[in-house]
Amino acid sequence: MNPRRTDLLAAGAATVTVILWASAFVSIRSAGEAYSPGALALGRLLSGALALGVICLIRREGLPPRSAWRGIAISGVLWFGFYMVVLNWGEQQVDAGTAALVVNIGPILIALLGVRLLKDAMPPRLLAGMAVSFAGAVTVGLSMSDDGGSSVLGVVLCLLAAIAYAGGVVAQKPALGSATPLQVTTFGCFTGAVVCLPFAGQLVSEAADAPASATLNMVYLGVFPTALAFTTWAYALARTTASRMGATTYAVPALVVLMSWLALGEVPGLFTLAGGALCLAGVAVSRSRTRTVPPMAAAPVTAPEPRPEKASDPERASDSA
Repeated sequence: MNPRRTDLLAAGAATVTVILWASAFVSIRSAGEAYSPGALALGRLLSGALALGVICLIRREGLPPRSAWRGIAISGVLWFGFYMVVLNWGEQQVDAGTAALVVNIGPILIALLGVRLLKDAMPPRLLAGMAVSFAGAVTVGLSMSDDGGSSVLGVVLCLLAAIAYAGGVVAQKPALGSATPLQVTTFGCFTGAVVCLPFAGQLVSEAADAPASATLNMVYLGVFPTALAFTTWAYALARTTASRMGATTYAVPALVVLMSWLALGEVPGLFTLAGGALCLAGVAVSRSRTRTVPPMAAAPVTAPEPRPEKASDPERASDSA
């Protein structure tokens, strides 16, 4: 495939991912009013696993190769399972701004782990873009934080979520070298659902009393921000570095601000809008590539012209006759 087309497809897949992950924050806010953290995570993962399983059967994907299972299992436990539970729990303990602020150290951890474990390159533009985006995330977080609305437990839970997110991404990257993005996402989601099975009793009891809107939001979280967005994430991750993909997720806070404005009527202040703009600017810088100047074309080498033969040379004169 044309490298230019591959880059465009990867960028499109990353865009789908960040848009759907941003929409997840709006849905979590609704579903979290009726479901506890573990039950919400399990319901989301079961919905996603069902959708992914059907797609795998239709496409006849089969099982991933043995070499991919280690990365799939680690990412399934850390990212699909542990991360979703502690993030849901943490967001009940702290305000949205503090949660976004703490969780957004995840891309920085991904970059550090990627350099250490995956030998990712760390070009200056990526570093600069991540610095700008993190400054934007800090601005958004501070502007959305409530005085006294945070707890030590909530901050610790969000920090654990960021660590699990980074570890899951770095573990997933090698698995994509031998398995397809759909296989990695499907069996990672299955693994996360198994990890969350202890919350099955809570899910059953809470689903009986939950309003239909909360349950529909939980199903939406499973089908779109999980099944679809994690697959497009894996597709893009297979075609770039973990560090660059982690930096891309800094667009999520800006999109959350916009979606909350449109869907929930939460009008952001100028401070919040400025932070969102910084997040997007940093992503643009981190994903840009340095232009390479093509080398100057070498001057064509011409063969030397043959010397004219002297008429006074009797042997050459007789040969040419």
